[in-house]
Amino acid sequence: MPFAFRKGLIISACFAALAAAPTWATPALTPMPAQMTLGEGAFSLSDATKIHVPAGDAELMSVATWLRDTLKETRGLTLEISEAAPAQGEQAIRLNRIQTLVAEDNEAYHLSVSNEGVTIGAVNRAGAFYGAVTLWQLATPDAAKGAVTLPAVSIFDTPRFRWRGLMIDSVRHFQSVEEIKRIIDGMASQKLNVLQWHLTDDQGWRLEIRAYPDLTGKTAFRQEAGAAGMDRQGKPLMYGGFYTQDQARDIVAYALARNITVVPEIDVPGHATAAITAYPELGTEGTPPKQGLSDWGVYPNLYNVKDSTFTFIDTVLDEVMDIFPSEYIHVGGDEAIKPQWEASPEIQAKMKALGLKNEMELQSWFIGRVGQHLTEKGRRLIGWDEILEGGIAPDATVMSWRGIDGAVAAAKLGHDTVLSPAPVLYLNHRQSGSSDEPPGRGQIITLKDAYEFNPAPDEIAPEARRHILGLQGNIWTEHARTDERVERQVFPRMVAFAEIGWSAPDVRSWQGFTERLPADLNRLAALGIRYDQAPFDAQLSLTSAGAAKVTATLNKVLELGEVHYATGGDAPTAKSPVYTEPLNLPLGTKLTTQTFLNGQPLGQPKSYLLTRPLLETRVSQQLETCAGKLVLNLEDDSTDFKGDRAMILMDILNPCWIWRKADTSKGFEIIVHIADFPFNFQLGNHPDPVKVDTPTTLEGEFNIHLDTCEGPLVAALPIGKAIRHGGLVELRGQVPAVAGLHDLCLTFAQKAPPVQWALKDIRFSPK
Repeated sequence: MPFAFRKGLIISACFAALAAAPTWATPALTPMPAQMTLGEGAFSLSDATKIHVPAGDAELMSVATWLRDTLKETRGLTLEISEAAPAQGEQAIRLNRIQTLVAEDNEAYHLSVSNEGVTIGAVNRAGAFYGAVTLWQLATPDAAKGAVTLPAVSIFDTPRFRWRGLMIDSVRHFQSVEEIKRIIDGMASQKLNVLQWHLTDDQGWRLEIRAYPDLTGKTAFRQEAGAAGMDRQGKPLMYGGFYTQDQARDIVAYALARNITVVPEIDVPGHATAAITAYPELGTEGTPPKQGLSDWGVYPNLYNVKDSTFTFIDTVLDEVMDIFPSEYIHVGGDEAIKPQWEASPEIQAKMKALGLKNEMELQSWFIGRVGQHLTEKGRRLIGWDEILEGGIAPDATVMSWRGIDGAVAAAKLGHDTVLSPAPVLYLNHRQSGSSDEPPGRGQIITLKDAYEFNPAPDEIAPEARRHILGLQGNIWTEHARTDERVERQVFPRMVAFAEIGWSAPDVRSWQGFTERLPADLNRLAALGIRYDQAPFDAQLSLTSAGAAKVTATLNKVLELGEVHYATGGDAPTAKSPVYTEPLNLPLGTKLTTQTFLNGQPLGQPKSYLLTRPLLETRVSQQLETCAGKLVLNLEDDSTDFKGDRAMILMDILNPCWIWRKADTSKGFEIIVHIADFPFNFQLGNHPDPVKVDTPTTLEGEFNIHLDTCEGPLVAALPIGKAIRHGGLVELRGQVPAVAGLHDLCLTFAQKAPPVQWALKDIRFSPK
């Protein structure tokens, strides 16, 4: 049926019709549609259902194919596609073209479910695809398989923003083609439509460039820092990979079939170490960089500004544009620190010849020259917000990552912008304080933090908000070395970003989102996506309740659901007792917890044997860092450690932890587990010295100070030969009795990195 539906005239969700069908709950759809009305009746979707598309319409046929295949994969249904007209009275799915939508509504659709069948209408393929996604969500309200009954409903829908993106960093750690496709499937399930693909950086070059084969030949594989870079015999282990042009084209086509545009990122003028390693003549200093490819952080290496270097960049971009048909090409432009340019007579002479006042203006000139080549090829330049510095090209688009200031400035200047601010849209941050979280940045950005981000901030004047293209979450992979960890860091927070990018504020709420969340988590699991479950688990803390008892406190990370518990060894169910206050339990109790939301389990059952060692031990994630300068949740680099590598939360610029209000009145026996890390961090222009105590032995000590980190030294445990051990090392010692409760500062005395010690866990056992 034809309909007219314009952006800016979005009708709020109408729930008045719910009374007409009291047996149906509001469908668990995410993102929330612009307008949804429940009706009377229902439609049974089964293997007997056919999908009808107009004869010869290849675009709608591809949508029908996606719907058929995805229902097969996730629901176990096998539907037939037909180009013939439906038979009289046939209950079927119909995909139709509608000609009354305005051109800007190319992602809009109308979905109708009734006793007679399902109709999806749209002007363009994009809208038809999103209608099919919504139908798939209606058909997957739970994890069941087989036939399903769909409620009668009428949905008119269109997105709030045109750019709803995710960036994947494939340089710091490499993902398989299959993994990129799996993430694309997850994006499509939430109506995301842009995949920014970070393909070049200091740590490697991941895309085949046929004119310059050494880019991948010399930098696609590297030796990792520390023990992880060597086998048991001490021989180098190489890590990495790259995407051939055919593989990249395959990914582009796979994404396009799911209405996702792949935007490649080729970083200039900074983050150029890999390119300069392969072709030293591209560098400012003219020689291969002194650094290897296995450090994290901000390297000083920049491209020079010779004509031959621009020939290189233009040639690379020509091959990139031949692979990626996207309107936008991302050129980076971020974190290009200037000491090499400042020290180069050749660069300074070039600046003088161009009449440029400083290196910022030189970077602007550099980006402008690259942008001119893209414009000549019919493409548009987009870069991180540093491209604003020194002046910006007339048609450049700004991706604001250093907060929202870049977006505010760009919109004020009349430039389009995408909001992607750290830390809230940076997916490499922890989602909870659990020690089960994958490694990454230490600051916690929860699912609720993600959902409450405002993609149209008040700082941007209403008349300038038309320049906001949308928003984008970014997954940087310095510490995400496996495909599973990438998925866990992206999901489920990307589901929250999808809703705030698609749905108008008046049809969504945190409470409504969380009520729909279990259905979405089931869908992610059905697509094979391993989302992070740790944030849904209650966090346990223990205090002594006498000689043979402990008080167990369960803290929820997110404001959703109820925590149920059991003490008999069985996993709790939705009928088990609900945790409402701290539990006094005997030592030796096996406590198992599980979060439930509306009777549906979230996270995983967590079991704890309540023993004295558990009571007396804190892992690093349960301690405070002393300064909070650069806090990372790091994985031990040792290949000798049996089982999973240790996960340690630490401030790499001040490896120091605080145990608050310890009862030292009787003194302690202490057991400490520590690990050493390679200090492989490039810290830019002004690196801070790492703060450590002065050692009294050659190998250093683990120190405990009373009250403050400058307070009395009450224990010093020599590291000794452990420095050559690898993996986790156990140290033992004592803390003398001191009356009262005291904060304990836990730190290391050692020489400056590259080897840096870190605390995995510590046990204080009263004497």
